[in-house]
Amino acid sequence: MLRKNDVLASAPITLTLDKPSVGNKVLRNTYLLLSMTLLFSAITAGIAMATNAAPLHWLITMGGYFGLLFVVTRLRDSVWGLAAVFALTGFLGYTLGPILNLYLSLPNGPQVVMTALGGTGAIFLALSGYAVVSRKDFSFMGSFLMVGILVAFLAGLGAMLFNIPTLSLAVSGMFILLMSGMILWQTSEIIHGGETNYIMATVSLYITLFNLLLSLLQILGIVSGDD
Repeated sequence: MLRKNDVLASAPITLTLDKPSVGNKVLRNTYLLLSMTLLFSAITAGIAMATNAAPLHWLITMGGYFGLLFVVTRLRDSVWGLAAVFALTGFLGYTLGPILNLYLSLPNGPQVVMTALGGTGAIFLALSGYAVVSRKDFSFMGSFLMVGILVAFLAGLGAMLFNIPTLSLAVSGMFILLMSGMILWQTSEIIHGGETNYIMATVSLYITLFNLLLSLLQILGIVSGDD
């Protein structure tokens, strides 16, 4: 005859993961890796600026970006994924160097660059901090953001190919709004367990900051009369 204690002893033990604690761990790892990649990008951008590197053709930039992003995605679950992340962010940092040199060479360039950098940092800290403190679920924004980014990307290509300054300015405004939404969405995904890979979370936030900075640079350059 089985006793109650025997039944309890023979019952399988199942462990459940605490989603908030897992999300917090991924968030910490993401912020740590993001800070390191931003520092590395600043170094590669500084090298490009110091050597007066010429801007890369947009086809080379896009090819390098999508190629390295593919590598990161394939290696996201291995230690080599970290090396791929630094390769991607270092490459994008290097492409940013000539752009910063271009703005710095303008009469009001230093102020434009510093304002864009400060604005990017302020937007990220405010929105990411809000998502962390409020713990709100912004997963509903995912589909809208993906469609919006695709539309803005195609519109940006059209503005570049057909040289339409007004459309280019509108695209920059769209990207600022979309990237702001991306910060809320990605941070929320990490907190609530929708994103458990800190390598991919880092890449997503880095690209968001990169596009946000470029958009602010363009808009501030035009508003200040330097573009």
